[in-house]
Amino acid sequence: MKSKFYFTAIFLVTTLASAQDNSFLDQETEKDTVKPKKYILEEVIVAGSHQNTSNVSKSNIKEMDLPQATSSISSEVLQKQQVKSLTDVLKNANGVYIMGTSGGYQEEIASRGFSLRSDNTFKNGIRYYNGMMIETSGLEKVEFLKGSAAMLYGNVAPGGILNLVTKKPKKNFGGAIGFAQGSFSTYKPTFDVYDGLGAKKKVAFRINGTYENAESYRNYVTSEKYYINPSFSFQLSDKTELLVEADYTNDSRTPDFGAGVINYEIVDLPRNRFLGVSWGRYDAEQLSSTLTLNHKINEKWSVNFINGIRYYQTNLLANARPNTGGLISENGDWNRSIQKADSKDNYFTQQANLNGLFALGATKHNVLFGADVENFKNYATRYNNASYDTINIFEDYNPDTETAIPDITKNRLTTTPISRFGIYIQDLVSLTEKWKVLAGVRYSYQDTETNVVTYNNNTSTTTNNYDDAFSPRVGLIYQPTKNHTVFATYSNSFDVNTGADINNEPLKPSIIDQYEVGFKNKLFKEIIQTNVTFYQINNNNLAQTSLVDPNFKELAGSIRSEGVEIDIITKPFQGLQIVAGYSFNETKYVKSNTYVEGSLLRYNPKNTANLSANYSFEAGRLKGLNLGLINTYFGERYAGRSTQVRVANDTRQLIYLQDFFQVDATVGYQFKKATLRAKLSNVFNELSYNAHDDNSLNPIAPRNFSIALQYNL
Repeated sequence: MKSKFYFTAIFLVTTLASAQDNSFLDQETEKDTVKPKKYILEEVIVAGSHQNTSNVSKSNIKEMDLPQATSSISSEVLQKQQVKSLTDVLKNANGVYIMGTSGGYQEEIASRGFSLRSDNTFKNGIRYYNGMMIETSGLEKVEFLKGSAAMLYGNVAPGGILNLVTKKPKKNFGGAIGFAQGSFSTYKPTFDVYDGLGAKKKVAFRINGTYENAESYRNYVTSEKYYINPSFSFQLSDKTELLVEADYTNDSRTPDFGAGVINYEIVDLPRNRFLGVSWGRYDAEQLSSTLTLNHKINEKWSVNFINGIRYYQTNLLANARPNTGGLISENGDWNRSIQKADSKDNYFTQQANLNGLFALGATKHNVLFGADVENFKNYATRYNNASYDTINIFEDYNPDTETAIPDITKNRLTTTPISRFGIYIQDLVSLTEKWKVLAGVRYSYQDTETNVVTYNNNTSTTTNNYDDAFSPRVGLIYQPTKNHTVFATYSNSFDVNTGADINNEPLKPSIIDQYEVGFKNKLFKEIIQTNVTFYQINNNNLAQTSLVDPNFKELAGSIRSEGVEIDIITKPFQGLQIVAGYSFNETKYVKSNTYVEGSLLRYNPKNTANLSANYSFEAGRLKGLNLGLINTYFGERYAGRSTQVRVANDTRQLIYLQDFFQVDATVGYQFKKATLRAKLSNVFNELSYNAHDDNSLNPIAPRNFSIALQYNL
């Protein structure tokens, strides 16, 4: 571990030294008569330092006026760090992490101890299905709003939301073509073209896309992906702009659920050993489209309309996970079964937001009025698992011994139409130059119909749930100067439950309270920004099985999440940018009749940290050279199964996962219109695991490289 910290320290020291004395690099200029520039954080767009309006906040509130932790990662950072997945992106977002990777075909995000499911994932402001691998080449920016976002977005988990912002049209001609190649026979061509149309260029377009083909560090695992992202902008008037965007991803890969767990202990197997079926496949495609109309009424008022549609479809055919296909015996024998599942979903949304500024007496107001309507219709087909064969995990897997795919019969079809409606109002009130209050409230209504057709007995059942909730938010802001903010916030969110209570009435939503205090500082003439946030999240009416009748539920459980997040961002001098963060979180059962009170929830690390440094030579013989280090620390956590207190002599156990520290290194060189980039990931070949089920663990990728050549048009 020490050698890895030394490696990082040496990089920072040498970078600082070279930046302080560039005389040997720039021999053409003997004297620099220009005064040193002031390097301020407005140039840095990482971890909440960007000064422009954030799409994720739905308003024009400045980041320093927002009593909530935010993070924004720019396209420049994404390019320099050569991100290939959401896992790479999250190395820049303190306290946001990958909690699981189901079958290796998706990345499950979490923050503050709670999973950020698809309801918490957005692309260009509309909900995005995150049950597939997300393509990053089309991203212009990635935004995080940490903590409760229910006042703005309705039914979302309390950990925060993620908004993926795709590349936008430009009125001047440009773009790039590129080709990347790397470990595991990976190759990936990309293209990006944009321009304005007409003499006045009131119409502009952009289209970018990629194709990716790869094998894996796991034997017999392959993947193939297509992605395209076209967009058009129309300048209807000086005050009105229409933006039309589409986004399509088709991803196909071999499911890999892992199998190296016996009696809740990880078995030491070769990193490349694959124990699934070679013909297994997870096919996913997603198409989304948005139409956004922005109109500036006058200098103080503006309105925004969004219409969005989304369609996705997934098809899974593979070996079942170890917990469903039977656990692995102590001698390594595993009786495998085959699973099949199909899903498709249609989604439509309409949103309207009105932003305005006005004064009322001695107070100033920044108001937001908004409403949204959402309609989902999901079709989920499940099949009966079929017995397949028996293998031994200690032996090399040979796909030549695989038998024919067994007949798989349908089990049930679940059709779930969901209708949602929300209306909200928010006001940032400036009481004085130093004191401000942010207050808002949302009313949400949800109508859920569930129809289940069971093929085994040819029966059909339909249930209807009607849920509504108020989601308030109030924050107090104190700013002794424009560069210092202290805030305290209360907000809540709600989680829709299923099932009925002891009176056979539909279970009401769980209301989740969140308290947050923190400060934001820009120091040394805005060269350094530090953000510190303390929070506590309480779900004091968690749904759990009723002690009176196990066929019913009750809102009697309790979960508490509490922690602290520290962010430091600095650009001390031209060319060098450093982003660092530390997060502590403890999420546990406070009251439960199912699990041990005081026990931790699975998958969540107590400690995470990140440190990235990037230096660009902007003068002299090395002009165009860029060096970077990305360091991430992931604390110890648990997978497996939490012990049940209601089961006598319960054999379930947690699986301990050790902490790990990973280092990635990047280098890039730009010469005229060409850019060559290379990346070495997991420099020290660290071994850890991704958890994606009770007994399913996969090792992370070993040391690997990628190299990319790009030509700017």
